[in-house]
Parts: sequence; C-alpha cells; structure tokens
Amino acid sequence: MVTRVPPSLLRHRIGVEPYLGDGAYGPTYGPLVEYPALVAEAVRMVRAPDGHEVTSSAQIIAVPGLSCPPGSRVTLPGGRITTAITTASHTAPGLPVPASTEVMCE
Repeated sequence: MVTRVPPSLLRHRIGVEPYLGDGAYGPTYGPLVEYPALVAEAVRMVRAPDGHEVTSSAQIIAVPGLSCPPGSRVTLPGGRITTAITTASHTAPGLPVPASTEVMCE
C-alpha cells in the first residue's frame, strides 16, 4: 500500500522560506529549505484563508509535513519567487492513495 507520494513522481525542486510573522520591518521568514516537489503552473481561482477569492498561478504537490504556511516565499523551479496562498495536507488512512501536501501559490 502506498503511504506517501513516491519520490520518483517529485521531479522538481522548490525552495521554501516559511512565513514567521510580521516584524518591525515587515514580514519575517525562516531559512530557505529545498524540497522535491511536483509543480503545475496553471491559473486557478482559490479561496485565501481570509475568505477572498485569489488567482493562483502554481500548484505544488510535495511530501507530507512540508512546512509552508500561507504567506511563505516559494522559489519555483524556473527561479520565479511567489507567495503561498493556501496549504492543505491530504491523507487517506487505510486507502491505497498517497499522503501529500498541496500548496497553492500566487
């Protein structure tokens, strides 16, 4: 039974600087960490955490437990830096589908 996204499907590398909050000089971020991922650059409408509809230009599928809260800076494989809008953990205990983390980016 498959329990995680197989590494052979994660063909891209992304960089994530997790959003830590706002400081005296604006947003603060954690150190850049690279992860294997599968990136689809397609335009979609998503609902942001504050309830507004936002246009997403990239969907990322990565390993479970990826630390990428909304507001994090994400460097895509082509070098474009974007911002995470939403993060969702997908699990299906007992079913033969892989667990993963999905991140929608601006």
